[in-house]
Amino acid sequence: MLLGLPTSVTEARECLAEGAVPIGGATLVWATWQRDGFPERAMSLRELPEANVIGPEALGAAVVLNRIDDRTPEVLRRAAGSVGTGAVRRTATVGGNIVGSSLRCLLPAALVLDARATVLESDGLHETDLAEVAAKRPLLLGLHWRRPIASAYRKLPGEAGGPPPLVVATALHADGAGQHRLRVAVRDGYDVLSGSTPCDTGTGTDTGTRTGTGADAEQVLHALKGTALGDLAATAWEVVGRQVCDLLSHPGSH
Repeated sequence: MLLGLPTSVTEARECLAEGAVPIGGATLVWATWQRDGFPERAMSLRELPEANVIGPEALGAAVVLNRIDDRTPEVLRRAAGSVGTGAVRRTATVGGNIVGSSLRCLLPAALVLDARATVLESDGLHETDLAEVAAKRPLLLGLHWRRPIASAYRKLPGEAGGPPPLVVATALHADGAGQHRLRVAVRDGYDVLSGSTPCDTGTGTDTGTRTGTGADAEQVLHALKGTALGDLAATAWEVVGRQVCDLLSHPGSH
């Protein structure tokens, strides 16, 4: 197998045109290749600057999960820290998790950040949404978003050999004119559901202020039940409710 390590977008396009298979950290494909045979050409983005960005409003697809630190929002940092073992997080990449994995532990976090994706196709770079990324599985170069006021992430304990554990991600955003918007995404089994609602808390966007009250949370949860999240089972909805109440009541701690 010939491995290409492009250092520019132009070189990456050339590798794609030559039929190179993107491999990310190879944690998801190595066993399959050992069983079925290795491709003639493969490509890693680990030397491409655009795919290695880490910051408060952007994350590259080639970043390995254990490098996601407090430069990024809490929801992404906690999501990355919940994936597999330390050995897995030292090799698995953002792109591999979102595009290549059936579990997609980072996807709920990216959804509540309202992230947009930059993808590379044969005719160049394009920006798209996460729904298209999940459906078409293009070559992801990176994600970018507007910094949230606060965010949170929880993955419930899973059972060995059982279904994927429940994941709940939340983020509170400034929405103009003193308004806020709350975004929630849930991985329930292999499905990822998301919804959002305006959240008029009557305060500014200072992360150190108290942002919500119990009454606010009840109204927000009622509104969220009118989105796709309303299809969640009662046990999953209980977890969502606790996390939403906590985030609205104590945004400065997230």
